[in-house]
Amino acid sequence: MGTHTTLWAVCRRVETLVVLQQLGGALFDTALQVVVKERSNSTDGGVNSTSTADDRQRAMSDFFMTYNLLGKLTPIVPAIILAKLSDRGWRKAPIIAPLLGYMASRLVLLLVVVLGWPIQVMWVGVSLHGFSGGFTAIWAGVMTVVSLGSTEQRRSGVMMRVELLYGLAGLLGSLVSGHLFQLYGSSLGQGTVLVGVSLLLYGLCLLHAVCLLKVSVDGSGQEQTTPLIRKHRREEEDKGEEEGEGEEGEEAAAGGGARSNRINIGLLFVGGVLYDVAVAGAMEILVSFQMKEPLNWNAEQVGYGNASGFLIFLTSFLGVMVMSRFMIDSSLIIVGMVSFASGIYFMAFVTKTYQFYLARSLMLFALIPTPTIRSMLSQQVTGSSYGIVLTSFQLSFKVASLVYTPAYTKIYQRTLDWLPGFVFLLSSFISVLATIPISIMGCRLPLKPAYRRIEAS
Repeated sequence: MGTHTTLWAVCRRVETLVVLQQLGGALFDTALQVVVKERSNSTDGGVNSTSTADDRQRAMSDFFMTYNLLGKLTPIVPAIILAKLSDRGWRKAPIIAPLLGYMASRLVLLLVVVLGWPIQVMWVGVSLHGFSGGFTAIWAGVMTVVSLGSTEQRRSGVMMRVELLYGLAGLLGSLVSGHLFQLYGSSLGQGTVLVGVSLLLYGLCLLHAVCLLKVSVDGSGQEQTTPLIRKHRREEEDKGEEEGEGEEGEEAAAGGGARSNRINIGLLFVGGVLYDVAVAGAMEILVSFQMKEPLNWNAEQVGYGNASGFLIFLTSFLGVMVMSRFMIDSSLIIVGMVSFASGIYFMAFVTKTYQFYLARSLMLFALIPTPTIRSMLSQQVTGSSYGIVLTSFQLSFKVASLVYTPAYTKIYQRTLDWLPGFVFLLSSFISVLATIPISIMGCRLPLKPAYRRIEAS
């Protein structure tokens, strides 16, 4: 009876949804990357049927530039709408709506593979994904559920645990994705089984979100009720807050007041956006970089390479568990930023596959900054604002992508002849630059007699 209850509780947690979603996502990422490469090398229906390797690289990078821009621009308005619905009590809305878009996007890729449609049709798929809220909405929704289900003392650890499961699911999915790509589905061609399994996983994920997912109201473990009851409880909480103004005043003084909170939020946003520019810009180019000489990876190597990226989720989680014993959150963020800066700097000079993995190994703490920044942001606002603040943070990445996605692509294309990894050197510099606002934020935090320990679960 006890075991059955425990399994049922685990099935209802948001972590289960994250694992299913990322398993499907890892399979899809490998499929898309290899399909684009194959179409660019084909003589018909390709991205750009050209004779030189540099021309194919430019065609591939142009395709991914448009694909990434559409994926980042289209979710902006829908994500804001879903965030407002979330803060009004509909906490599942930012999760369920994007899952429908994910399924539509995966279905489009399946049709591209089976029916031989031009790869540019995927721009329609990613637009459908974006108009449903995309990753911006679903990840903000997940982090909102996590924030509501944890105390401030445990929040960083819980968020990192979710990031860890996300990474491990991506690791597993990436390891098998290259092998699944080689399988044929009813003589329909390579990739049909891989994309079909991805679509099935997203279907299970949607069923979980609708039927099983449990959402707490305030971290007490109490399950979410209707928006009307939620509104009534808020009114009661507001009355309690008015009665406890003295206590709140002390908390505001400790945190520097509302003005101080706004400055802290601004510093966290600036540091987070700069770091996202460095990481996302480099990772977008890395997709094309892996496909060119001298690496020129096949489907299995692409899967293994993606798996190495997800392995960093594990090392980052372990890093938080160890270093949080004697470091504050701002120091953890700086360690992660420096880790990425060193690894991506080395990546600029990679010419062999083993060097690629060495560069990846230097990034072992690279995923610490973003979830830790989210945790610090959630501590600067009240629970009723989690959804809009975390969504705004995610949307700020999308706005920044308007500049860095085309900029990184054009810089990469113009440096192909003399140093293809130049964009990685640029990312290393921007990552170091991102440590400045985080350092200022760290100096603004009140000193404590002893650093608190972030619990693992």
